[in-house]
Amino acid sequence: MDFSLTEAQQDLSALTRRILADQVTADTLGPHGSGGFDAPLWKVLARSGVLDAALPTAVGGGGFGLLEQCSVLIEIGRAVAPAPYLPSVVQAGSVLTDPLLAERWLLPVSRGESVLAVALGGSFVATDGRLTGTQTAVPFAAFADALLVEASDSVYIVAADAPGVSIAAQATTDHADAALVTLSDTPGIALGDVAEQLRVRGALGACAQQLGVLERALELTAGYTRERKQFDKVLGSFQAVRHRLADAYIDVEAVRLTLWQAAWRLSEGLPAAAEVATAKYWAAEAGHRVAHTAVHLHGGVGIDVEHPVHRYFAAAKRLEFVGGGATAQLLDLGELVVSPTA
Repeated sequence: MDFSLTEAQQDLSALTRRILADQVTADTLGPHGSGGFDAPLWKVLARSGVLDAALPTAVGGGGFGLLEQCSVLIEIGRAVAPAPYLPSVVQAGSVLTDPLLAERWLLPVSRGESVLAVALGGSFVATDGRLTGTQTAVPFAAFADALLVEASDSVYIVAADAPGVSIAAQATTDHADAALVTLSDTPGIALGDVAEQLRVRGALGACAQQLGVLERALELTAGYTRERKQFDKVLGSFQAVRHRLADAYIDVEAVRLTLWQAAWRLSEGLPAAAEVATAKYWAAEAGHRVAHTAVHLHGGVGIDVEHPVHRYFAAAKRLEFVGGGATAQLLDLGELVVSPTA
């Protein structure tokens, strides 16, 4: 197992960080609770080639794999960027491998002209290729041009403007980047039994974004405690503060290690159910601790929803529960220990 970053990972990471540093500001994000999708940013990412990872090489894709995609997601987390890279590229790109489907749905994504959303675990029922049901809080569905929907017999791709589709925007804890999706006798294209693949990719992608969020939140907090004074001493000089920061650093490194272990095994086609659950456990448990550490050590400004650190707190809390929180991951790990071949 080699955790050294590939040249492509390093280049994509550096490029994405430069773009997000230029494009994602307090003004572009807007006030807390607004936004959710930055269309101009999506276009810039496309022009830079970052979104080429959505395409299979058969239709002109960049040949990037899961490891490179995780490197991009870490940078998106660091910037708390309103970019639907996880559902549109990491999840959808892994199942829309048929050249005709890729050309229809992924090519516009790679050009920054389209957004795909993923709706798993809803109440959708399919009858003769037509779907009926509903699901709440589907990430990026409010801006989606198509949705990958898990139904009773298959995953389907459904155009957002298809008959019987109703999408109502909803606000989440950090941005208005979700929607209530209702389908009524809506036609879809069956993709087969790929729900678990989408679910695993979604969980791993959430871990990668969480790593970026926590990494940057810790940097901001460490910088603040080096400057802020209490009782004529900088906060960082107090032993309790140093211990809290040290614990947070260990948590961030645990997220990093378990993320890359799971991502590497998946990229190599190896069984990775336990590794993904372990990574998601740390993303949830450590995410909770680091998010609260950032707020607590910032003191009064930490609870100001307009302060930058609050965006990281809200993002970390949302990502904590994507794909199931820490307890859910421990239960999954317990099942794998009892029935390792299940």
